[in-house]
Amino acid sequence: MPSPQFDAITQFLIANPTPPGISPAQQRETAEAMAAQAPLPNDVYTEIIKNEAVTGLLMAAPDVDDQEIILYFHGGGYVNGSSLTHRELGWRLSAAAGARVLLLDYRRAPEHPYPAAIEDAVAAYKWLLASDFPPSKISVAGDSAGGGLAVAMMLVLRDEGVVLPKTAVLLSPWLDLTHSSRTFISNESSDLILSAARLREFADWYLDDGSSADDPLVSPIFADLHDLPPMLIQVGDVEMLLDDSITFAEKAKAAGVDVTLDVWKDMFHVWHALAAILPEGQDAVEKVGAFIQNTEKKQNA
Repeated sequence: MPSPQFDAITQFLIANPTPPGISPAQQRETAEAMAAQAPLPNDVYTEIIKNEAVTGLLMAAPDVDDQEIILYFHGGGYVNGSSLTHRELGWRLSAAAGARVLLLDYRRAPEHPYPAAIEDAVAAYKWLLASDFPPSKISVAGDSAGGGLAVAMMLVLRDEGVVLPKTAVLLSPWLDLTHSSRTFISNESSDLILSAARLREFADWYLDDGSSADDPLVSPIFADLHDLPPMLIQVGDVEMLLDDSITFAEKAKAAGVDVTLDVWKDMFHVWHALAAILPEGQDAVEKVGAFIQNTEKKQNA
């Protein structure tokens, strides 16, 4: 049964929909202003990383294993989101997984359309390798567009012959920018976060260079998914992007990938981001942490 907090949040979301047509600058300013109002716990370590390869925020909850790290890609339709908007989720993932988290500030559309974000993601992973993190100690994760970015990065690395991270976690991932799935239409009325107009707007900005939406690096649902690491996919059953996760998981399993598809009843898009006030959000984060830690144990068995 949903928590009372869930009911209150859903009523708020119903009463305050996000309309399309707002400029990227306005969207970013609003999201970051809201995120800045939530202070981090005093015992959470943070460090701004800025060099030729990486720009982002390194975070660590108390008593984590400094040798373990999660490379995290924020959502926001490849247009919004940043290390600031996701730092609350970042420290919770750090605590749950017992690992440091690097929130990457990759270049965003429309100023930097595809493939800029993928180039930045690949550079960040290679920077971790060069910084003496072996692949067996690296997990990758992302929500929404960040989930698609995590897969696209791994596809590039795999095809370059680079050893992939030990595991990947995709939270409500956006994996099909052709918007051709059944739930893109059937779940629009039940999705409290996304809309068809908004997703098409994001896709248009991301593909501003004329790239095709069915390119496997744009929409990994069309990719050859062989030799990817074990994955956890979490998605709500009322999301427009539900079929992105279901179809991707089926194709990945058919390609021999170890995939855990975790569908949550009634949950909205990336409910994890509200873990501070939503018990179901914190529960999902704890499951992510357990999955990452169990992957480590299996590798060491």
